[in-house]
Amino acid sequence: MAQPLVVKKDDDLDEEEYYSPFLGIEKGAVLQEARVFHDPQLDARRCCQVITKLLYLLNQGDTFTKVEATEVFFATTKLFQSKDAGLRRMVYLMIKELSPSADEVIIVTSSLMKDMNSKTDMYRANAIRVLCRIIDSTLLTQIERYLKQAIVDKNPVVASAALVSGIYLLQTSPEVVKRWSNEVQEAVQSRAALVQFHALALLHQIRQNDRLAVSKLVTSLTRGSVRSPLAQCLLIRYTSQVIRESGMNTQGGDRPFFDFLESCLRNKAEMVILEAARAITDLNGVTSRELTPAITVLQLFLSSSKPVLRFAAVRTLNKVASTHPLAVTNCNIDMESLISDQNRSIATLAITTLLKTGNESSVDRLMKQMTNFMSDIADEFKIVVVEAIRSLCLKFPLKYRSLMNFLSNILREEGGFEYKKAIVDSIIILIRDIPDAKESGLFHLCEFIEDCEFTYLSTQILHFLGNEGPKTSDPSKYIRYIYNRVILENATVRASAVSTLAKFGALVDALKPRIFVLLRRCLFDGDDEVRDRATLYIKLLDGEATVGETEKDVTDFLFGSLDVPLANLEASLRNYEPSEVPFDISSVPKETKSQPLAEKKATGKKSTGPASAVNGPVPTIDASYEKLLSSIPEFAGFGKLFKSSTPFELTEAETEYSVNVVKHIYDGHVVLQYNCTNTIPEQLLEEVVVFVDASEAEEFSEVASKPLRSLPYDSPGQAFVAFEKPEGVLATGKFSNILKFIVKEVDSSTGEAEDDGVEDEYQLEDFEIISADYMLKVGISNFRNAWESMDPESERVDEYGLGVRESLAEAVSAVISILGMQPCEGTDVVQNNSRSHTCLLSGVFIGNVKVLVRLSFGISGPKEVAMKLAVRSDDPEVSDRIHEIVANG
Repeated sequence: MAQPLVVKKDDDLDEEEYYSPFLGIEKGAVLQEARVFHDPQLDARRCCQVITKLLYLLNQGDTFTKVEATEVFFATTKLFQSKDAGLRRMVYLMIKELSPSADEVIIVTSSLMKDMNSKTDMYRANAIRVLCRIIDSTLLTQIERYLKQAIVDKNPVVASAALVSGIYLLQTSPEVVKRWSNEVQEAVQSRAALVQFHALALLHQIRQNDRLAVSKLVTSLTRGSVRSPLAQCLLIRYTSQVIRESGMNTQGGDRPFFDFLESCLRNKAEMVILEAARAITDLNGVTSRELTPAITVLQLFLSSSKPVLRFAAVRTLNKVASTHPLAVTNCNIDMESLISDQNRSIATLAITTLLKTGNESSVDRLMKQMTNFMSDIADEFKIVVVEAIRSLCLKFPLKYRSLMNFLSNILREEGGFEYKKAIVDSIIILIRDIPDAKESGLFHLCEFIEDCEFTYLSTQILHFLGNEGPKTSDPSKYIRYIYNRVILENATVRASAVSTLAKFGALVDALKPRIFVLLRRCLFDGDDEVRDRATLYIKLLDGEATVGETEKDVTDFLFGSLDVPLANLEASLRNYEPSEVPFDISSVPKETKSQPLAEKKATGKKSTGPASAVNGPVPTIDASYEKLLSSIPEFAGFGKLFKSSTPFELTEAETEYSVNVVKHIYDGHVVLQYNCTNTIPEQLLEEVVVFVDASEAEEFSEVASKPLRSLPYDSPGQAFVAFEKPEGVLATGKFSNILKFIVKEVDSSTGEAEDDGVEDEYQLEDFEIISADYMLKVGISNFRNAWESMDPESERVDEYGLGVRESLAEAVSAVISILGMQPCEGTDVVQNNSRSHTCLLSGVFIGNVKVLVRLSFGISGPKEVAMKLAVRSDDPEVSDRIHEIVANG
């Protein structure tokens, strides 16, 4: 049954509630009512009511069976007898929504075509819309002539109906619609606003795949032939698209497109002015001087009496403030008046814009204005304000006291999880980046967990407190807050509190005796996780546990990050068979993006990896590869496998043979595994071998080859080629490949292959071994702690010019690809229009050398990207190599 729709009156009126007229209707009852369509004397008003109910059911998601839909459709067609205009329009809607099948369409086509040539323009327009929604390409050719005439019809309603139908038909019958270009171009010159708008939209869609044609269209129309405000808004968007795609520099002497955008700022229509201002502010590489005209008109809209104009202006300025804060400062006085705006969305955007553009002297005044403001807005707006305050505090670190106090005050107020999490995250970031804020920030967080209802936030704060609390001047003052959690909270928080206490005991010798007392009390906890942690940490701090023989071991165990991905650790533990040999965590694969090879590829091909050769549960990629390679005598002496790459396709999709290669990297060798699939049912391939030309990879020498004896249809198999390389050398190069085999025909009736075969070969694509192949992607949870724990003597820093790039995101992606490392803490994502960015990477270099990289990017000129690269690793020589890789990349 359909759900009741409750509609409220205006706040100025009574608080009564109106109930939907469709309340309680059922499909069966409405279908019974539809029998009125068969009455000899049609009641137009009654029929309209029934159609309205049917349309309501369809739009609420009710489905009609084939029989029910057919009955309703045939009953609806009888209503064409009525001359009532209102009923006829409802009939059009009903037919369109029912989407009749091909054999039913023919019944109604004649009536619709008759209406399409009617003298009543409303009938013509609606008949065109319905016909174009229900007919197929065959019938479309029969009415094409009428549609082309309708496009240039004098009546704007008819012309718009034909143009909108053309936009729809372009998806199903593009070749037909493209023949209407002349008529559509004529419609673009129409004086009717909607006709011009729809004609421009259709003309652009017809030409959208031809960049030159779009550029010519924009060039011709920017000269002033477009008068409709809606069409002008479209033209502004198309002009911006042409500027972006052509990479035009707006600072050049000849810039007709940018001049057009600037001229639109002086248009009479407000929507055109806003669209032009938004387009200018969104341009890549736009200067402050070019922004000035757009900022000026937006500033005028800030004092408009229309809320929609104020909202549009302040939202655009808010976006500009992220990249060009100085350009927006002139609007600050106008925006301060918007803080008290009745529309809370406008007020929120005004506040966040002021926080982005404000100077150090205005911070205290803004904080006072926001105190009352925060209680009047919803959590989603509060989160935006909190993030803006965090950015402001990082911008003006000397103002951390007033900003931190503001955050702590709102943290104690009512609010949902996401809002509280945003505040906690902000305080943690400020503590990390502003050393002077640590003591007050930790105190505010401790106060918060005393009355925190969210388990996730309590555990997050306890973890952070365990890392930062022991380093403060008086660590003992935090113990009370932590132990309170052991007494008062749920099992998850209690377990986290136990771990935090252990961290204090490990780093602060003076507190260790008191920590022992508290941990021993935890041995009687009702939860086994809490008891187990307490037992482990007592033994660890006492030096009894095997991992805690030295103070450094204890610290590494408590504070070090897990070197292996949790998903890989879980998979390895599931595959571990209990025996006398203990589980070894060093056997867990470290590759981050591991997945079972048994999964089929997106192209629908079968897996050709080692999973097909290994029985039992499918291990992770590295484990399964290592098991397969160690079982082959030729490769057994190569040592421990360091890394296996993802499969690289050497053939096109849908070819007769499918081949991809996996690169297995050892310290002194590289094994190339060619995964082959025969896709021809009538053929059997034997003695399949890959001949590899390594003339462009001089540091590699072939030492072994293992052919594939037989390759039946649709049964994956592997051939191998092994190369030796100098140990400790970053050997790279290109490899050319030819697949050679003997083809035997297979009898389709018996499935037997012929005795005699024919030698044949198949050229495969080339591939390369690159520097990134010697790096494992290994993520870490806390980059800052890991960075600080590495020897500063191993750090190597240098600056590089990356040349002209389309965007900062492209430069970041390129460097990550060259190094082959794992981005940490989401730093691979670059904000739109950002002019600087910091990216954190981690990995393990061949030889099991941990490497951390800090990349700082900035735009130094027009699309010129500069980069500062800082590397720390367990081996200073590896730090130097990372710089060599980037310099040569």
